[in-house]
Amino acid sequence: MEGKDLGKTSTGMQANLAALLTYALGFITGIVFYIIEKKNKFVRFHAMQSIIVFGGFAIIAFILSVIIRLLAMIKFYFFIPLFSLIGTALWLAALIIWIILMLKAYNGEKFKLPVIGDIAEKNS
Repeated sequence: MEGKDLGKTSTGMQANLAALLTYALGFITGIVFYIIEKKNKFVRFHAMQSIIVFGGFAIIAFILSVIIRLLAMIKFYFFIPLFSLIGTALWLAALIIWIILMLKAYNGEKFKLPVIGDIAEKNS
């Protein structure tokens, strides 16, 4: 991180630390930093990417839980393990992406995920 000037932040903290924190609690900290950070495009980019990525994961997880409950209600027990496995894979993917994004942000990299990174960049 040394040597990179990522600019000043509205919060007064280092930009790389603020960018890391945008991912700390998923889309929640993404929203908080997107609202409070007015100056720094680097932090705002990571905040928006956090909102999109982890908000999307939360929505998909919610939909999977509804599907599992519906399957249980209509007694299609055979399919429940399949959707549970999908949910577990989703959770694991989210964990890996979360760690990668936090490390990249802390190292001062504007790491863009495919498609999502472009959307985040346009809205940051």
